[in-house]
Amino acid sequence: IMQWGGGIFVGPGNAKRLMLGVKSGVLSSSVEQKIYVELNETVPCVRLLNATHQIGCQSSISGDTGVLHVLETESDLDWILSSGPHPPYMVIMETLMCFSCRSVMMRMKNSSRVAGVAVIISKTGLADNFSPHTTCPNQNTGVYSASYGSDLANCNVTAWNPLGNGLSYEDFAFPVFALKDENQTRVIRKCYEDHNLRVNGSAPQYPLCAMQLFSHMHAATDTVTCMRRTDLQNRFSINPEVLCDPLSDFNVWTSTRPLNNSAKGHAANESVVIAATRLDGRSFFWEQAPSAEGTVSGIVTLLATIQALHPVTQEAPPPHNIFFSFFQGEAFDYIGSSKMVYDMERNDFVIDLNNVHSMLEIGQVGLRSGRSLWMHSDPVSRQNKSVDIEVSEEERKLSLFSHALSLDQPSVSQPLPPSSFQRFLRVRGIPGLVLADHNTSFNNRYYESLYDDAENLNVTYPPDLSPDEQLVYETDAAKSLAEVATLVARSLYIQAGGDENNLNNITADPKIVSHTTSSGPPQFYIGLGPRIHGPVHSVTRFVQYILANLTGTVTNLTESQCQNPSEINTENKDLFSYFWVSGPASLNSTGEPFCVRASVRLSKAVSPAFELLEYGSPNYSTWTESRWKSIQARIFLVASRELEMLTLGVGVAVLLLSLLVTYFISSKAELLFSSARETPTTTY
Repeated sequence: IMQWGGGIFVGPGNAKRLMLGVKSGVLSSSVEQKIYVELNETVPCVRLLNATHQIGCQSSISGDTGVLHVLETESDLDWILSSGPHPPYMVIMETLMCFSCRSVMMRMKNSSRVAGVAVIISKTGLADNFSPHTTCPNQNTGVYSASYGSDLANCNVTAWNPLGNGLSYEDFAFPVFALKDENQTRVIRKCYEDHNLRVNGSAPQYPLCAMQLFSHMHAATDTVTCMRRTDLQNRFSINPEVLCDPLSDFNVWTSTRPLNNSAKGHAANESVVIAATRLDGRSFFWEQAPSAEGTVSGIVTLLATIQALHPVTQEAPPPHNIFFSFFQGEAFDYIGSSKMVYDMERNDFVIDLNNVHSMLEIGQVGLRSGRSLWMHSDPVSRQNKSVDIEVSEEERKLSLFSHALSLDQPSVSQPLPPSSFQRFLRVRGIPGLVLADHNTSFNNRYYESLYDDAENLNVTYPPDLSPDEQLVYETDAAKSLAEVATLVARSLYIQAGGDENNLNNITADPKIVSHTTSSGPPQFYIGLGPRIHGPVHSVTRFVQYILANLTGTVTNLTESQCQNPSEINTENKDLFSYFWVSGPASLNSTGEPFCVRASVRLSKAVSPAFELLEYGSPNYSTWTESRWKSIQARIFLVASRELEMLTLGVGVAVLLLSLLVTYFISSKAELLFSSARETPTTTY
């Protein structure tokens, strides 16, 4: 028995002894390891802030502790919130059995009897839909406002994500963790069943199984407050502590004709057709964003489009340059696209808005109903006759190549869905379309959730395939996305003024789609880019190198020359980037590294609000992520209050007795410890 943090925690052994009652075999001499079972495969909900709010979850500074109770029925909820005799409770629930019910989470949010929530990530009992996002994504930073299409603002016409319950935008004062490891989940259930399970409705007896969650966040209130406190610390503190960081990373872009990266502003004699998609997604939990339909479908479609276009644009380049862009941070009020538009306005990018001829954005295209795709356009900008003519022409060119697909147009009163294109329209009426698999609301039933994964895209493989065979296996989803990529590639080529005689040479390879869908990064949350993920986020780096592989040229430069190409007269670092990559490992190849030259670039994806120091900006994203010191979860046994008091009383009694004995011995020390004095003898 050990007293800790105001409670008595019983830990007579290691993890197996705690869970299974094993009486021998202690493997560690650490007292802490004998008391606690650490839960390593956990993911927290963390705190995010914007100009006006804080959202997410946090624990107290010393962690939050509660008795475990599994929430499965309404009676379990009543026990937790009212009748259970051992509050506060740490609630264990299945992801979509109870977590998807907003009303349940809100009732617990408003109760002082809940110490935290641990969510078991499981496919069992998967609900028909689950989206913790809002019904109107990015509603305050798109193009529609009181001054532009006011009747279309705030999703008045179309609720794009009607299944959204808004949980990701709530602020919970207790920690919420996801439990990913099935073995640890079984250990928790075993502990609960052995110690906490009610018998015939009666309360369980001590000792009880408890859980402690640590996820204390440093930032509070909103981004304005957090950045002000951080700035004050930087100015006056000897050891300043950063409280929050802007969400940031990099956009990835390339073009069919290289653009001079050292020349900023208007590019003379350049007219570009922009083809874009987004790089990121999110979910309720930190860095858990598979975003298969929401993000991956657009990424792989645009990559396959580039692969299909590259050979033809090199042999028969169209008059207009085709500019491909992958925007980072779009799930958080269009961070990447707003930064690129901002740079274009300030002549701090390789092109400006005057160079933009038109735009085609690839949205969610992986869950088509039958063979249908929808071409969304902006009804407000189309009131301008010249823009309307260009958009109509773009629609016509897309429809020319939709042999295997059905292309439709929404009603003329339909606004644009959430898209990066909206950020361009905020500053100029550029002709453009957004290609998506939905007419009105999203087909994606798991938008911005843990369950928007490969299964949601129907990416399945025969059970006997090895991982290497899965890389090249053409799934139905891969073939479907390749069809979309072929359509986009051909229409872009014609939109850029290319020769129709070359169209038969433009076909996307389903194997490229298969490879990128099966080998891509596992999550697409933007995070804090350079601070957490090194110089570049893994998603950004993945797309950058895939683009270099698809569009680059192998050179004979050495490694040192590849890293410093400016020293070579025949190379041009202003037009190209250089990548030292490993060769393919196979039976017929030694895998020797080599240098690739490609016109693939990165540009900052950080909100202009942080460059302008306008942390409360209504025009730009102001999202920041709080910092924290530790994220930890563990379980243990907790004793009754009576035993706590008894232990405390015995401890106080022993202390008083020891003080009394010490005083008695000290006062009688001369008598107890002095030896008889001998009479000295003197010799003269």
